[in-house]
Order: sequence, then structure tokens, then C-alpha cells
Amino acid sequence: MTYAIQWVRSLIFIIVMYVALLPWGIVFAIPAVISRRYAILCCRSYCWFIKWFAGWMIGLKCEVRGTPPQDEVLIAAKHQSFLDVLMIYGDIPAGRFIMKDILKYAPVVGQFGLRVGCIPVKRGKRGAAIKQMVADVAAGRLFPGQLIIYSQGTRIAPGVKAPYKIGTGVLYKELGQDCVPVAANVGVFWPKRGIYRKPGVAVVEFLPRIPAGLEVNEFMKQLEDAVETKSNELMREAGFTAIDT
Repeated sequence: MTYAIQWVRSLIFIIVMYVALLPWGIVFAIPAVISRRYAILCCRSYCWFIKWFAGWMIGLKCEVRGTPPQDEVLIAAKHQSFLDVLMIYGDIPAGRFIMKDILKYAPVVGQFGLRVGCIPVKRGKRGAAIKQMVADVAAGRLFPGQLIIYSQGTRIAPGVKAPYKIGTGVLYKELGQDCVPVAANVGVFWPKRGIYRKPGVAVVEFLPRIPAGLEVNEFMKQLEDAVETKSNELMREAGFTAIDT
């Protein structure tokens, strides 16, 4: 398949991906108001559709490895593109993200994100949001499920080294829950910006959980070592070699 053909197929894929949000939002609008579980079903079914469509339209297969958690845990994941969001959420029963505040105003995405329990965070206000989250958990105001946080705070392109933010450690300590690290190589195929999507096998892998109760510094070290080591392995497996070590 030539670059030009793959670029056109990628463009069609992106258009369909965003246009599909509208019928999903319409079909599930009333059920989602009635029950949160319908909002979760809406989001998960959309994730399943996009993963299937990516394999069919652009030749990008999606593979989830490891054991997705079913209990209430903190998930700390590698974030390289929108695809890892879809792959993680589609394979856990009741996920909710810490998301950028501006996303709550996005049509369909914002409304359903809030309904499933995603937590909007304003830029520069992450620390305050974490304190509020901890208070809400203690008061029983948060929905049960799996809280997903991207420890580096934003999408990180393959081969780029970026620090892990201490907020993940604060949440881990205050929530008192196990943490499931998640590694990924999806950025090799689905870039942070641009239209072109490469064919191949995108992988996210749920790694062995880190038990609750560690000191924050030790937890952060174990988390970063686990996620970065496995993500680098997955990227090399996908043919990416320009890894900053």
C-alpha cells in the first residue's frame, strides 16, 4: 500500500471516527440520563467500534495484553495518542479519566465523560484537583470503578523522555488502592498530531499491579521503571528504534 493511499484511508478513518460520535450520542442520550451504566456502555461500544474500524480501514490492529483490572484500582498509563485512551477504556468495566477541563465542553465527549465519572482538571490546577478528588473519595462522592491517570500529564511521542508527575503518587497514597501500570506502543502508529496512521499492531499492556502501602518515592520509581521499560520493549517490537535512554 502506497503512502498516498494510506494517507487517504487515514483521512477517511479520522472523519468517520469523529462523525460517529453523533449517532452514538443520540442513541444513548436518554438511557445515559436514566443510568450511568448506559453511559459506560455507550463509551465502551464506541471504543470497540473504533478499534474494529481501525483494523479494517487502515490496517491497524489493536492488541490488549495482560489482565485488565475489574476491581477498584488506580491505573497509571503511558499516553501517546487518543488510541491508548480507547484501548484502555474499552477493556475495563467502569473506567473514568482525569481529563483536561476544556474537554467537558466538547460535544458528546464532554457530556458522556462527566456522566461516567471523568474528572476535569484545569491547566495549572492539577494539585488542587487531586486534593478535591481525595476528599470526594473519602466522602463517597465519586463513582466506583477504575481511575485512570496519565502520569506524565500529556501525550508523549515515542522516543521522548518526560518526567513522571508526583500527583500520581499522591493519589496512590491517599486512595490506598493498588496501582495497575499500563505500557503502550500506540504512538508508533498513531501520532500525537497529523493525519497519517501506520498499519501494524498497536499494543497496550496491563502490567503486574503495584500493591498499596508503599512510600510515594518508592512507588513512583517502581511505576516509572515498569511503564518505561515495557513501553520501550513494545516500541522496539513495533520496529521503533530511536528511543532516548
